[in-house]
Amino acid sequence: MVDKKTVKKEVCLEGVGIHSGKKVKLLLRPSSSGKILFRRSDLNSLEFSLDPKRIETKSSTSLTEEECSIQTIEHLLAVLYVFNVSSLVIELKGCEIPIMDGSAYPFVRAIQKVGIKSLPQKRNHIKIKKHHKIQENDSYVSFYPDSLFRITCSIEYDHPAIKSQELNFTVNQHNFVEEIAPARTFGFLKDVPYLLEEGLALGGSLENAIVLDEKEVINGPLRYPDEFVRHKILDLIGDLFLLGYPVLGHFKAHKAGHSLHVKTVNFITDNPEFWTFV
Repeated sequence: MVDKKTVKKEVCLEGVGIHSGKKVKLLLRPSSSGKILFRRSDLNSLEFSLDPKRIETKSSTSLTEEECSIQTIEHLLAVLYVFNVSSLVIELKGCEIPIMDGSAYPFVRAIQKVGIKSLPQKRNHIKIKKHHKIQENDSYVSFYPDSLFRITCSIEYDHPAIKSQELNFTVNQHNFVEEIAPARTFGFLKDVPYLLEEGLALGGSLENAIVLDEKEVINGPLRYPDEFVRHKILDLIGDLFLLGYPVLGHFKAHKAGHSLHVKTVNFITDNPEFWTFV
Protein backbone atom coordinates (compact mmCIF):
# COMPACT_ATOMS: atom_id res chain seq x y z
CA MET A 1 0.00 0.00 0.00
CA VAL A 2 0.98 3.63 -0.50
CA ASP A 3 -0.33 6.86 0.98
CA LYS A 4 -2.97 8.76 -0.89
CA LYS A 5 -1.72 12.24 -1.73
CA THR A 6 -2.98 15.66 -2.66
CA VAL A 7 -1.43 19.02 -3.50
CA LYS A 8 -0.37 21.26 -0.62
CA LYS A 9 -1.83 24.41 -2.18
CA GLU A 10 -4.18 25.35 -4.97
CA VAL A 11 -2.71 25.29 -8.47
CA CYS A 12 -4.01 27.69 -11.12
CA LEU A 13 -3.29 27.31 -14.83
CA GLU A 14 -4.76 29.03 -17.86
CA GLY A 15 -4.56 28.17 -21.52
CA VAL A 16 -6.48 27.11 -24.59
CA GLY A 17 -8.16 23.81 -25.36
CA ILE A 18 -6.47 22.20 -28.35
CA HIS A 19 -9.76 20.84 -29.71
CA SER A 20 -12.31 23.39 -28.47
CA GLY A 21 -10.11 26.38 -29.25
CA LYS A 22 -11.55 28.08 -26.15
CA LYS A 23 -9.68 29.72 -23.31
CA VAL A 24 -9.98 27.83 -20.06
CA LYS A 25 -9.03 28.34 -16.43
CA LEU A 26 -7.94 25.24 -14.50
CA LEU A 27 -7.74 24.97 -10.71
CA LEU A 28 -6.28 21.97 -8.87
CA ARG A 29 -7.65 22.15 -5.33
CA PRO A 30 -6.37 20.15 -2.33
CA SER A 31 -8.82 17.50 -1.18
CA SER A 32 -9.06 14.95 1.64
CA SER A 33 -11.91 13.00 0.01
CA GLY A 34 -9.56 10.27 -1.23
CA LYS A 35 -10.79 10.53 -4.83
CA ILE A 36 -10.41 12.54 -8.01
CA LEU A 37 -13.37 14.81 -8.72
CA PHE A 38 -13.80 17.03 -11.79
CA ARG A 39 -16.01 20.10 -11.57
CA ARG A 40 -17.23 22.49 -14.30
CA SER A 41 -17.54 25.89 -12.63
CA ASP A 42 -19.11 27.24 -15.83
CA LEU A 43 -21.95 24.67 -15.60
CA ASN A 44 -23.28 25.33 -12.09
CA SER A 45 -20.43 23.29 -10.61
CA LEU A 46 -21.49 20.11 -12.42
CA GLU A 47 -19.37 17.26 -11.04
CA PHE A 48 -17.76 14.42 -12.97
CA SER A 49 -16.51 11.22 -11.32
CA LEU A 50 -13.48 9.60 -12.89
CA ASP A 51 -15.21 6.49 -14.24
CA PRO A 52 -13.78 4.50 -17.20
CA LYS A 53 -17.36 3.66 -18.23
CA ARG A 54 -17.98 7.38 -18.81
CA ILE A 55 -15.06 7.93 -21.14
CA GLU A 56 -15.25 8.88 -24.81
CA THR A 57 -12.26 8.86 -27.15
CA LYS A 58 -11.98 10.99 -30.27
CA SER A 59 -8.44 12.27 -30.78
CA SER A 60 -8.25 12.60 -26.98
CA THR A 61 -9.72 11.16 -23.79
CA SER A 62 -12.90 12.88 -22.58
CA LEU A 63 -14.99 12.41 -19.44
CA THR A 64 -18.78 12.70 -19.83
CA GLU A 65 -21.66 13.53 -17.49
CA GLU A 66 -25.23 14.57 -18.29
CA GLU A 67 -24.41 15.08 -21.99
CA CYS A 68 -21.55 17.40 -21.01
CA SER A 69 -17.86 16.60 -21.19
CA ILE A 70 -14.35 17.51 -20.19
CA GLN A 71 -11.93 16.89 -23.04
CA THR A 72 -8.24 16.03 -23.19
CA ILE A 73 -7.75 14.82 -19.63
CA GLU A 74 -4.92 12.37 -20.40
CA HIS A 75 -1.83 14.62 -19.99
CA LEU A 76 -2.90 15.88 -16.57
CA LEU A 77 -3.89 12.37 -15.46
CA ALA A 78 -0.45 11.05 -16.42
CA VAL A 79 1.15 13.56 -14.06
CA LEU A 80 -1.28 12.71 -11.25
CA TYR A 81 -0.50 9.01 -11.78
CA VAL A 82 3.26 9.42 -11.51
CA PHE A 83 3.06 11.79 -8.51
CA ASN A 84 0.50 9.46 -6.85
CA VAL A 85 -2.00 12.30 -6.47
CA SER A 86 -5.25 10.42 -5.88
CA SER A 87 -7.26 12.99 -3.91
CA LEU A 88 -7.99 16.20 -5.79
CA VAL A 89 -10.69 18.55 -7.04
CA ILE A 90 -10.04 19.53 -10.65
CA GLU A 91 -12.11 22.61 -11.33
CA LEU A 92 -12.53 23.98 -14.84
CA LYS A 93 -14.06 27.10 -16.25
CA GLY A 94 -14.36 25.57 -19.71
CA CYS A 95 -14.86 22.26 -21.47
CA GLU A 96 -11.26 21.08 -21.87
CA ILE A 97 -8.03 20.75 -19.93
CA PRO A 98 -5.71 23.39 -21.42
CA ILE A 99 -3.13 21.94 -23.79
CA MET A 100 -0.36 24.29 -22.57
CA ASP A 101 2.72 23.54 -24.75
CA GLY A 102 1.35 20.17 -25.93
CA SER A 103 3.17 18.21 -23.24
CA ALA A 104 2.61 17.33 -19.58
CA TYR A 105 5.61 19.30 -18.35
CA PRO A 106 3.73 22.51 -17.40
CA PHE A 107 1.53 20.42 -15.08
CA VAL A 108 4.65 18.81 -13.58
CA ARG A 109 6.22 22.19 -12.87
CA ALA A 110 3.03 23.63 -11.38
CA ILE A 111 2.58 20.69 -9.00
CA GLN A 112 6.26 20.64 -8.05
CA LYS A 113 6.03 24.35 -7.20
CA VAL A 114 3.24 23.94 -4.62
CA GLY A 115 4.31 20.50 -3.38
CA ILE A 116 2.46 17.32 -2.47
CA LYS A 117 1.35 16.02 0.93
CA SER A 118 0.33 12.56 2.15
CA LEU A 119 -3.11 11.80 3.55
CA PRO A 120 -4.07 9.25 6.25
CA GLN A 121 -5.78 7.03 3.67
CA LYS A 122 -3.93 4.21 1.93
CA ARG A 123 -4.36 2.81 -1.57
CA ASN A 124 -3.58 -0.59 -3.05
CA HIS A 125 -1.70 -1.47 -6.20
CA ILE A 126 -3.17 -3.60 -8.95
CA LYS A 127 -0.73 -6.40 -9.79
CA ILE A 128 -1.20 -8.10 -13.15
CA LYS A 129 -1.38 -11.92 -12.76
CA LYS A 130 -1.97 -13.16 -16.32
CA HIS A 131 -1.14 -12.13 -19.84
CA HIS A 132 -3.83 -10.86 -22.18
CA LYS A 133 -3.86 -9.10 -25.55
CA ILE A 134 -6.50 -6.75 -26.92
CA GLN A 135 -6.14 -6.31 -30.67
CA GLU A 136 -7.81 -4.24 -33.37
CA ASN A 137 -6.52 -4.96 -36.87
CA ASP A 138 -2.74 -4.45 -36.61
CA SER A 139 -2.92 -2.41 -33.38
CA TYR A 140 -2.83 -3.95 -29.93
CA VAL A 141 -2.26 -3.48 -26.22
CA SER A 142 -1.08 -6.49 -24.23
CA PHE A 143 -0.14 -6.81 -20.58
CA TYR A 144 2.02 -9.21 -18.59
CA PRO A 145 2.94 -9.82 -14.94
CA ASP A 146 5.86 -7.71 -13.73
CA SER A 147 7.23 -6.49 -10.40
CA LEU A 148 7.40 -2.92 -11.76
CA PHE A 149 5.25 -0.69 -13.96
CA ARG A 150 6.77 -0.87 -17.43
CA ILE A 151 5.63 0.18 -20.88
CA THR A 152 6.98 -0.92 -24.24
CA CYS A 153 5.50 1.24 -26.96
CA SER A 154 6.02 1.06 -30.71
CA ILE A 155 4.61 3.20 -33.51
CA GLU A 156 4.78 3.16 -37.29
CA TYR A 157 4.05 6.11 -39.57
CA ASP A 158 4.62 6.42 -43.29
CA HIS A 159 6.50 9.66 -42.76
CA PRO A 160 10.24 10.27 -43.11
CA ALA A 161 10.45 12.16 -39.80
CA ILE A 162 8.85 9.35 -37.77
CA LYS A 163 9.01 5.95 -39.51
CA SER A 164 9.18 3.20 -36.85
CA GLN A 165 9.97 4.05 -33.23
CA GLU A 166 10.02 1.86 -30.12
CA LEU A 167 10.84 2.57 -26.50
CA ASN A 168 10.94 0.31 -23.43
CA PHE A 169 10.28 2.49 -20.40
CA THR A 170 10.17 1.83 -16.65
CA VAL A 171 7.66 4.26 -15.15
CA ASN A 172 8.80 6.13 -12.07
CA GLN A 173 8.69 9.77 -11.09
CA HIS A 174 12.26 10.69 -12.06
CA ASN A 175 12.17 8.92 -15.41
CA PHE A 176 8.78 10.38 -16.25
CA VAL A 177 9.78 13.98 -15.49
CA GLU A 178 13.02 13.73 -17.43
CA GLU A 179 12.07 11.52 -20.37
CA ILE A 180 8.29 11.52 -20.96
CA ALA A 181 6.54 14.60 -19.55
CA PRO A 182 8.19 17.10 -21.98
CA ALA A 183 7.17 15.07 -25.08
CA ARG A 184 4.56 17.00 -27.08
CA THR A 185 1.51 15.95 -29.01
CA PHE A 186 1.90 15.93 -32.79
CA GLY A 187 -0.17 16.20 -35.94
CA PHE A 188 -0.01 16.41 -39.72
CA LEU A 189 -0.88 19.39 -41.89
CA LYS A 190 -2.72 17.13 -44.32
CA ASP A 191 -5.17 16.13 -41.57
CA VAL A 192 -6.11 19.67 -40.55
CA PRO A 193 -9.12 20.11 -42.93
CA TYR A 194 -10.71 16.87 -41.72
CA LEU A 195 -10.08 17.68 -38.05
CA LEU A 196 -11.63 21.12 -38.41
CA GLU A 197 -14.69 19.62 -40.10
CA GLU A 198 -15.04 17.29 -37.12
CA GLY A 199 -14.78 20.21 -34.68
CA LEU A 200 -11.34 19.16 -33.54
CA ALA A 201 -7.94 20.91 -33.33
CA LEU A 202 -9.64 24.33 -33.27
CA GLY A 203 -6.98 25.51 -30.80
CA GLY A 204 -4.02 23.74 -32.35
CA SER A 205 -0.99 25.84 -33.26
CA LEU A 206 2.75 25.68 -33.79
CA GLU A 207 3.12 26.62 -30.11
CA ASN A 208 1.23 23.64 -28.68
CA ALA A 209 1.95 20.74 -31.04
CA ILE A 210 4.64 19.27 -33.24
CA VAL A 211 3.40 19.84 -36.79
CA LEU A 212 4.60 17.87 -39.80
CA ASP A 213 4.17 18.54 -43.50
CA GLU A 214 4.72 15.80 -46.07
CA LYS A 215 8.49 15.74 -45.51
CA GLU A 216 9.53 17.12 -42.14
CA VAL A 217 8.74 18.77 -38.83
CA ILE A 218 7.96 22.40 -39.63
CA ASN A 219 8.35 23.78 -36.10
CA GLY A 220 11.42 22.00 -34.76
CA PRO A 221 13.69 21.24 -33.15
CA LEU A 222 12.37 18.12 -31.45
CA ARG A 223 12.96 17.74 -27.73
CA TYR A 224 13.98 14.10 -28.27
CA PRO A 225 14.84 12.26 -31.50
CA ASP A 226 11.99 9.86 -30.70
CA GLU A 227 9.62 12.43 -29.17
CA PHE A 228 6.67 10.89 -31.01
CA VAL A 229 6.76 7.51 -29.29
CA ARG A 230 7.51 9.19 -25.96
CA HIS A 231 4.30 11.18 -26.27
CA LYS A 232 2.38 7.98 -26.99
CA ILE A 233 3.73 6.58 -23.70
CA LEU A 234 2.54 9.75 -21.96
CA ASP A 235 -0.96 9.20 -23.35
CA LEU A 236 -1.01 5.57 -22.24
CA ILE A 237 0.08 6.42 -18.69
CA GLY A 238 -2.70 9.01 -18.49
CA ASP A 239 -5.32 6.58 -19.75
CA LEU A 240 -4.17 3.85 -17.33
CA PHE A 241 -4.91 6.27 -14.47
CA LEU A 242 -8.55 5.36 -15.18
CA LEU A 243 -7.90 2.03 -13.44
CA GLY A 244 -8.17 3.93 -10.16
CA TYR A 245 -5.04 2.32 -8.70
CA PRO A 246 -1.33 2.30 -9.50
CA VAL A 247 -0.43 -0.82 -11.45
CA LEU A 248 2.40 -3.35 -11.42
CA GLY A 249 2.70 -4.93 -14.82
CA HIS A 250 4.29 -4.66 -18.24
CA PHE A 251 2.12 -3.09 -20.93
CA LYS A 252 3.06 -3.45 -24.58
CA ALA A 253 1.32 -1.10 -27.02
CA HIS A 254 1.72 -1.21 -30.80
CA LYS A 255 0.11 1.47 -32.97
CA ALA A 256 -2.43 1.98 -30.18
CA GLY A 257 -4.49 5.04 -29.36
CA HIS A 258 -6.90 6.27 -26.71
CA SER A 259 -9.74 3.97 -27.76
CA LEU A 260 -7.63 0.84 -27.39
CA HIS A 261 -6.14 2.13 -24.12
CA VAL A 262 -9.61 2.59 -22.62
CA LYS A 263 -10.75 -0.82 -23.86
CA THR A 264 -7.76 -2.27 -22.02
CA VAL A 265 -8.71 -0.43 -18.83
CA ASN A 266 -12.30 -1.67 -19.03
CA PHE A 267 -11.14 -5.24 -19.71
CA ILE A 268 -8.94 -5.19 -16.62
CA THR A 269 -11.63 -3.72 -14.37
CA ASP A 270 -14.24 -6.17 -15.70
CA ASN A 271 -12.01 -9.27 -15.37
CA PRO A 272 -10.54 -9.48 -11.85
CA GLU A 273 -9.09 -12.94 -12.54
CA PHE A 274 -6.28 -11.18 -14.45
CA TRP A 275 -5.06 -9.14 -11.48
CA THR A 276 -4.93 -8.94 -7.71
CA PHE A 277 -4.60 -6.19 -5.11
CA VAL A 278 -1.25 -5.89 -3.35
